[in-house]
Amino acid sequence: MNTVNRRSVLLAGLGIAGVGALAACGTGSDAAPALVDPSGSAVAAAEKKRARTGRTHETTLVAAPATVELGAGITAKTWAYDGRTPGKELRVSAGDRIAATLSNQLPGNTTTSVHWHGLALRNDMDGVPPATQAAVKAGRTFTYRFLADAPGTYFFHPHVGVQIDRGLHAPLIVEDPKEPLSYDEEWVVMLDDWLDGVTGTPDEVLTELSRGMGDMHHGGHDMGHMGGMEMDGMDMSGGSASASPSGGGMSMKFMMMGARSALLGGDAGDVKYPYHLVNGRVATDPQVFRSKPGKRVRIRLVNAGGDTAYRVALGGHRLTVTHTDGFPVRHQEADALLIGMGERYDVLVTLADGVFPLVASAEGKNASGMAVVRTGSGGRPEATVRPKELDGEIIAASRLKAADDVRLAARKTDRVHRIELTGSMAAYDWSINGKRFDMSDPAADPIMVERGQRVRLDFVNNTTMWHPMHLHGHTYRIGGDGPRKDTTIVVPRQTVSVFFDADNPGQWMLHCHNAYHGEAGMMALVAYPA
Repeated sequence: MNTVNRRSVLLAGLGIAGVGALAACGTGSDAAPALVDPSGSAVAAAEKKRARTGRTHETTLVAAPATVELGAGITAKTWAYDGRTPGKELRVSAGDRIAATLSNQLPGNTTTSVHWHGLALRNDMDGVPPATQAAVKAGRTFTYRFLADAPGTYFFHPHVGVQIDRGLHAPLIVEDPKEPLSYDEEWVVMLDDWLDGVTGTPDEVLTELSRGMGDMHHGGHDMGHMGGMEMDGMDMSGGSASASPSGGGMSMKFMMMGARSALLGGDAGDVKYPYHLVNGRVATDPQVFRSKPGKRVRIRLVNAGGDTAYRVALGGHRLTVTHTDGFPVRHQEADALLIGMGERYDVLVTLADGVFPLVASAEGKNASGMAVVRTGSGGRPEATVRPKELDGEIIAASRLKAADDVRLAARKTDRVHRIELTGSMAAYDWSINGKRFDMSDPAADPIMVERGQRVRLDFVNNTTMWHPMHLHGHTYRIGGDGPRKDTTIVVPRQTVSVFFDADNPGQWMLHCHNAYHGEAGMMALVAYPA
């Protein structure tokens, strides 16, 4: 299949995973419904049913200012767990209990939390202020206690403001005691777009983006109403730029210009980052994974970025995709894969002899991160290397099928919710069903589900940007027979239908995992009645 046709097929698959006509269920009423208490008896009862080993893993996470070294002599002042980014890996077995004490040593009166991304855990430990807990105040501690009963690749990060776009994230691996895969070694790879402490802070980015663009849409943001705007000095590849439409001043220190991707349906992102990191290292001074030829390696890939999808390939190798978002899929080979913010993929690869670049190309942004696999002699690849596999056969979730043992049982759908993704760059008013989420009143207009129901969510993207939609506390099936996931890419002007069983009572966030879209308002609460 030629490149154009292959990308067209992939794009269509990303957008149209749903089946059947769209239906809508009312999600609000004049009287707010009574919701399950995140610490109530229904949540406790669900926790008791989880499989357990009897083991407890205790750890402490100190969230504090840190100066981190990104390689090549580059340092950044940021916030991190225990002074490093990514933070130290937390690894347990399925059924183990986690007791993780968060110590908030962030400056000023900064509050924070820890969200255990992808885990279907008890609701009051989900780490989402103010819905499931009060935010942890500066100088205070909070201990998260929960069972991790589902094997897979996960990670953890704050769920307060745009703190995820600092250095506060780390991998969480839940091992399968009955692991069916056969491999010799394992490599956890975290991808991240980085600007904190280099060009500014995530809060400064949000402030700039929140001003919106008015009638000015350009580059990746649709140039329909430029009027007589002077273009001189505007770097369309993503460099610093400023513009003064109609004599007014508008600084564009952080806003991305000209980011385009056919795979993502057009506009690839909002924010320009000076660096793209693989395991906390820049491409000019990469991490090196050392092994031997013929070794079979499981690579666990996590996109912890704020605004960037990555196209990932290992030069000179094909990848066998085995899992996405922690759940096994029918194995499928590819040259590269597309991974949005919040998504995780596990792949197997049999290593050749030599030195090979693992490249994470920032989709549509003309930049990349890199790590190196070394099994033999040879020079290190250039930081700008682009292996041919990046332009080969590309896997995204739409091309995968759930493994037989994790497929949802066939049954009728009990409830359907139309989840319209709304908003624009013009006012930076990202929202769900036309309503921006109100953190001061999270239960104002919940999307209601009832325990035992099979629920269908129709993600209808009415915007000109792509959105990685993440559901807390559950995993859903994409379309009629797709993979089990908790985060999925929804491209512009398309619809993705997902199905899940309402089997974990509580109040759960549903949101875009673009850090800035979510904080601007593209969030909603999926809740069970009391």
